[in-house]
Amino acid sequence: MNHPNTGELLRRLPQIDRLFQREDVCELSARYSRALVLSECRSLFDGIRARALHGELDAQEVVEDQIVTTLATRLELRDQPFYRRVINATGIVLHTGLGRAPLPPDVANALVETLRHPVRIEIDLETGDRGGRDEGVAKLLRQLTGAEDATIVNNNAGATLLLLSALAKDKEVLVSHGELVEIGGSFRIPDIMEQGGAKLRAVGTTNRTRAKDYDQACTRDSGMILKVHTSNYRVVGFTEETKIEELCEVGKKHQVPVVHDMGSGCMVDLAARGKKGESYVRESISHGCGLVCFSGDKLLGGPQAGIIVGSHELVERCRKHPLYRALRPGRMTYIALEETLRIYLRGEEQAIERIPALNRVLARPEQLDGRLEQLIAGISEIPGASVNALPHDGYAGSGSLPARPIESRAARVTISSCSAQELARRLRTGDPSVLPTIQDDSVFLDVRTIADDEVDLITARIAEIASRA
Repeated sequence: MNHPNTGELLRRLPQIDRLFQREDVCELSARYSRALVLSECRSLFDGIRARALHGELDAQEVVEDQIVTTLATRLELRDQPFYRRVINATGIVLHTGLGRAPLPPDVANALVETLRHPVRIEIDLETGDRGGRDEGVAKLLRQLTGAEDATIVNNNAGATLLLLSALAKDKEVLVSHGELVEIGGSFRIPDIMEQGGAKLRAVGTTNRTRAKDYDQACTRDSGMILKVHTSNYRVVGFTEETKIEELCEVGKKHQVPVVHDMGSGCMVDLAARGKKGESYVRESISHGCGLVCFSGDKLLGGPQAGIIVGSHELVERCRKHPLYRALRPGRMTYIALEETLRIYLRGEEQAIERIPALNRVLARPEQLDGRLEQLIAGISEIPGASVNALPHDGYAGSGSLPARPIESRAARVTISSCSAQELARRLRTGDPSVLPTIQDDSVFLDVRTIADDEVDLITARIAEIASRA
């Protein structure tokens, strides 16, 4: 077939002024504003000219009706929020790319309702005087953890920086070689110590660190013994790790505070439920840690926050440090965290039932079978789609339960005339967005991280993709 040359294709481009006389383009201008439609139209024409000069332009692309269709599609995509809902079908419960823990419905509803009005943050309603903004969550954290006091900042990295700056500036901080970790976003323990003004004193070895290593390393210059959650990796084989109670004995002997950077911050005893690898906040406090810091948006299942609990004296030193104001969160975090903590007050079983992150981590594989069967039944009826059930490994994610797969269930989906990569792309870019995984050139949908009311939405998305393919 003979294609028109570049010059002829470009001459077929309609004038922008003429386009804006069309009724459908006028409707786009009324919906999005004339300025926005004009800007997008010019961008579209620039792209058409560039492809024409490279010999990549199809004659259909310069047809006026096709240009208007393309323009409408581009405006619709541009109008979509960047931060929008995604159905998590990866099997990774606390997916960092998806904002980690989804909020419990009760928490989300309370957040929306409360934010419609002025919110008590720093007012003592009894006296009318100014009060502390962390008082509401501090009271609940004391009750739940057994700590003397508590406060919060914007995230756990901020909590670590704050406590190092407040307690160990110009002093040595003892850390095991095996805990000098780097986690997401190039957050490295040695670097954060330098920023906090502390002096790193590494003890033991990468795979084995004993209590006597800390004991022998303590001097008059020691300002803190720091135990760090290894987050994204774990050492296996010939290993030995100092228990938190042993560290607290060493700290007591040398009058050096022990700080446990717990990372995930589990408020439920996961080990008692067969999920080993995470410390239990109340346990670390009961053994005598001066401070424990952890995240609010991981296994706690609430909003992003850095939570600090421990002795009143040490927490107060953190509150009075200049960094505290720079790191403090806003009202949305306080509201959501308070509502999340109130769920824990009703007991562990209630927390597991009502907090999505905990529920999904602890769900037994057989509990997923009904959801998997519903998904497979729906996809099986779609012309051009094939599906079958397979075992799959899920994960807690975000450094929680590191390198410990969780037995799960998944549907493997294929669509004729559509590669796995293209199917995954279309799932990701549609509405609602669905995030699958690709393994062995196949698309997998892990039902551990899919809610019951999302199964039909996924089925509808696959039907839509299959019909177009």
